[in-house]
Amino acid sequence: MKISAEELRSIATSILAEVGVPRDEGQLVAESLIKAEMRGIPTHGVNFLPMIAQRIKGGLLEVPTKLTVISDEGSTTHIDGGNGLGQVAAADAMRKAIDKAHTYGTGVSLVRNTNHIGLLAFYTLMAADEGMIGVCSCNSAPSMAPWGGAEPFFGTNPFSIAAPGEPDFSVVLDMSTSVVARGKIRRAVRMKQPIPAGWALDAHGEPTEDPGAAMEGTLLPVGGPKGYGMAFFVDLIAGLLSGSKFSRAVSTFHRPLSPTGVGVMALAIDVTRFMPLDSFRRLLGEHIGSIRSSEKAGSTSRIYLPGEIEAEREKCAASEGVEIDPEVHQALQRLQKELGLEADQLITSAQTQTGKVEGEKK
Repeated sequence: MKISAEELRSIATSILAEVGVPRDEGQLVAESLIKAEMRGIPTHGVNFLPMIAQRIKGGLLEVPTKLTVISDEGSTTHIDGGNGLGQVAAADAMRKAIDKAHTYGTGVSLVRNTNHIGLLAFYTLMAADEGMIGVCSCNSAPSMAPWGGAEPFFGTNPFSIAAPGEPDFSVVLDMSTSVVARGKIRRAVRMKQPIPAGWALDAHGEPTEDPGAAMEGTLLPVGGPKGYGMAFFVDLIAGLLSGSKFSRAVSTFHRPLSPTGVGVMALAIDVTRFMPLDSFRRLLGEHIGSIRSSEKAGSTSRIYLPGEIEAEREKCAASEGVEIDPEVHQALQRLQKELGLEADQLITSAQTQTGKVEGEKK
């Protein structure tokens, strides 16, 4: 089922407004969620709307988001997220880091006491759009054991970095420090599909392809001890150093148990402090050309850059519509009904968009 990005953005904004989110915050959160959907990362998309609504209703997420600057000195900013919307806190942190980088060459912001921030590329691309290199990371609820362990201790603790490239494309890496984001395990549970071997262990520390058993067990770190090491330092900087929760203390956003206590790090580097931006883009373009023309393995016909597949999906979704899982679609319909919104708005839009796309293909 597909729906136009514009209509899905409108629906998300309406839902957020109905649960008390101010217009500017709602637009930012909706933009983050829709960008994830368009880039083919539905685990960080509109499936979060029911959870956001549930947390606000239960008093576990504060809106409006009240950000407090704890300290602002030199190239650094320390922010308290006020247990508000994570996207609002992370975007503010990156904007402050960019402003600092304009003045000092680099800028870094740490955020404590916030919530799930969604797609990290959303923030690093903010810096790339300003001609800067952007870095963002955050910690999350325990789902991955230390290397050699069997107990969930660290979160998937994602990491993203982006660099300004061609006018319509910036190179961006956005990855979890586990082999796969836990959202993909949850999606496999919803879709009743097995997971590939090598993604997770069950509660007894044994490899499993059962997503339900994986949810009771632990994810595996990417690159074995290397991924564990990355998760450790993301947790140390975004969580421990920011004064937020870390390791076992971080709570899941997916169940309304308590405030999550997520910590965030946002960093911006001004390219022009090292070379003119045009020179950087030219060198990067030549570097990319060399990569694309390098010898390919086996039947490989094309070498992709980090974030290139997602960027192509985003362009496709802009013209053909955004794919929505049936379960997510039903959850949004239920939420619309609970909030007294037009419950048929989503399904009507989705069917229309699907018919349009199929007609174009014929």
